[in-house]
Amino acid sequence: MSQETDASNGETRQFDFVVVANRLPVDRVPSEDGEVQWRTSPGGLVTALDPVMAKANGAWIGWAGGPDLDIEPFENHGTWIVPIPLSEQEIEEYYEGFSNDTLWPLYHDVIAPPSYHREWWEAYVKVNQRFADAAARLAERGATVWVHDYQLQLVPGMLREVRPDLVIGFFNHIPFPAYGLFSQLPWRTQIIEGLLGADVLGFQRVADAGNFTRAVRRLLSYETKGSSIFRPLDANPERRARSNKPVGATRQVIAKAYPISIDSESYEVLARRPDVQARAKEIREELGNPKTILFGVDRLDYTKGIMHRLKAYGELLAEGRLNVEDVTLVQVASPSRERVETYKALRDEIELTVGRINGDYGSIGHTAINYLHHGYPREEMVALYLAADVVLVTALRDGMNLVAKEYVACRFDNDGVLVLSEFAGASDDLKQALLINPHDIEGTKDAIMRAIEMPKSERSRRMRSLRKRVLENDVVKWSETFLDALQKGYDGKARQSSEVGPTGIQNADVSLDDPDAAFRSEVAPVGEAVADNVDTSGAPGAAEAGSRTDEEPGR
Repeated sequence: MSQETDASNGETRQFDFVVVANRLPVDRVPSEDGEVQWRTSPGGLVTALDPVMAKANGAWIGWAGGPDLDIEPFENHGTWIVPIPLSEQEIEEYYEGFSNDTLWPLYHDVIAPPSYHREWWEAYVKVNQRFADAAARLAERGATVWVHDYQLQLVPGMLREVRPDLVIGFFNHIPFPAYGLFSQLPWRTQIIEGLLGADVLGFQRVADAGNFTRAVRRLLSYETKGSSIFRPLDANPERRARSNKPVGATRQVIAKAYPISIDSESYEVLARRPDVQARAKEIREELGNPKTILFGVDRLDYTKGIMHRLKAYGELLAEGRLNVEDVTLVQVASPSRERVETYKALRDEIELTVGRINGDYGSIGHTAINYLHHGYPREEMVALYLAADVVLVTALRDGMNLVAKEYVACRFDNDGVLVLSEFAGASDDLKQALLINPHDIEGTKDAIMRAIEMPKSERSRRMRSLRKRVLENDVVKWSETFLDALQKGYDGKARQSSEVGPTGIQNADVSLDDPDAAFRSEVAPVGEAVADNVDTSGAPGAAEAGSRTDEEPGR
């Protein structure tokens, strides 16, 4: 087996812990003199895994973000960085095509119609194989490999084929759709089989894990019990022959909810800085010191419900329930996937609507909507959170939505109101927000008015409760919980059968009083595993901005 070579000394290197994600944890920043520097990405995933990488012998595999970048592996703050090259055509077909114009809309309730093209699928398979091959080379025997997100759903199965000794985890940062939607995908079985290469599959919501388990039953008729899926080894005849296991042997796969969070402490630290607080005061002054500042911050994406938000706000102005002398809306819509036609059309629609509302209701001294189509550094975002009286999260479908948690983490003053869509994963945990159905425009309008008029005592009570949840269950706890479950799952299966190897194989003839016992945890808050995949087909989601937010999980 080939091994990764350290170009500086010619030594071969393999690693105990390998992260596989579409993007690297560092951004490539060319300087004016032509030199290239690497800057740590501000994404939540990077923050979550930084302490793990620091302790472990760790490597991170990902794309550097541009076409035809053939970059040698290098070390960055103790992590071995392995860039995966993508050609211009692969970016167009694998990333912009299959990942973002097929899977993304399909997994977000078909809010926009998905496109199905065979050449896109072929590129997706090819690129996933490239990532899997790199992970197979880099991983020590028995290493843990953690694969992330919808762009790489085939990697666990590809890895399992060539490296059955590995402990493999997969986390899906976006929703997983109900079978009625997922079944549209021509390559649905291949995706499910690819994901079942993992030992533990993590999802944002209980409903998402349940949707996946039901898809397994419908497509493959595998036995499931609670969060456990029993994948027959003879599903792959070649490996069945190699394994020398009796007919009926299975490998146990766990599918559970592990809701992601943020580095909440770092947001509070920023919010308490005097310069950031001074900037928040300055922002209010620049806006004319209105009585109420409404704030929305999103990637410019059709899943975020920006048009629903604008419609509700515009109607409140038209009805005279709000006026621009007292209230203004600040909307940050950071650029996203600007080469995709659906996103170009959405930008045009949003900006036309903003212009119309400002033209109809603005005055020389007061603007109805302050619309900003660019990203901001974290310090400026925290200042905006502190300046905002109400934050509006009106997502039509969202895996988690970390904006809601960022706002809460920043409000150390226990003030401010969060209006939160029930179709965002964050609503499962942030129950003291004002929960809305963004499709219900009248209900959304009423929630905005309630937020504006809410007494300070109620604002404080709600925010204290929200902050307790967000501060106790941060992104580090999330990563520790998932990796602990991955290790416990391997250890638990090892105790259940003397024939169990590194893949977690168990013989179907072995009597298991409770096959799910090694993986059970209580229904838990954010950052802790949610054990039961209940049927929530009737519940919300069952069918369901700074730099580089296009690739920031959980947004």
